[in-house]
Amino acid sequence: MRQMDRVRQQAWGHEVEPNPPAIAIANLHFSYPDCTDAIQNINLTVQPGERLGIVGANGCGKTTFFLLLCGVLTPTLGEVRILGNPVQPGSFQTQVGLVFQNPDDQLFSTSVWEDVAFAPQHMGLAAEDVEQRVVTALALTNIQNLALRPPHHLSGGQKKRVAIAGVLAMNPEILLLDEPTAQLDPHSRRQLIRLLDALPQTQLIATHDLDLALDLCDRILLFSEGRIICDGETYTVLGNAELLEQYSLESPLSYSRPYCQLDHAPQKP
Repeated sequence: MRQMDRVRQQAWGHEVEPNPPAIAIANLHFSYPDCTDAIQNINLTVQPGERLGIVGANGCGKTTFFLLLCGVLTPTLGEVRILGNPVQPGSFQTQVGLVFQNPDDQLFSTSVWEDVAFAPQHMGLAAEDVEQRVVTALALTNIQNLALRPPHHLSGGQKKRVAIAGVLAMNPEILLLDEPTAQLDPHSRRQLIRLLDALPQTQLIATHDLDLALDLCDRILLFSEGRIICDGETYTVLGNAELLEQYSLESPLSYSRPYCQLDHAPQKP
């Protein structure tokens, strides 16, 4: 067993497989106090470096699912493992970074620098390490020129980049992105897609923007009423117009273009 695996096993009190998946979920259920079954019988494995699009109509359970992965919510039943370690509800999951749909829910400091530094400062890092993480995160998101600006004075696209930078400063191995292109203009949307495409982390992207999923994701999970209805290759799932319509979704706009204009040919389901 590698030294890091021994450390993890000692810290968590559980055996950790040598090369665990990024995410392993077994028999996951969650109900809210009003008895709503928000998540039902989720079984899922995500390998390191994968990009998953999570699609479904409003209220299908996407955001609740993310909060369970982060340990914000406690499962009614089942288990979530991140990199081989069981998620401990209520604990700070530094391996997982969640980017909220609305960046105003995430940004609260008086400057961009302070916002990006917030998580590293609370991870017990030395001051020089915090500074290096902030510098790196600002560079990755190309917002060095915004470092001293108040976040609430920025545009929607700029705020989204600051929110992502704040998560990247934690140096997570997994990114959860909740509607990342919501409220973005076309130029900001394209910039964000390029940014996400360049990041090496495992990414789970909950979105109604199916063209974004088509551009970025290797695999699609279709949620409905807290269940995974379909788990398949992106072009197969998003190319099934009948399936999408059944679950209140519409085919990506890319599929309305002539075949020769597509970067990848859609596969018939």
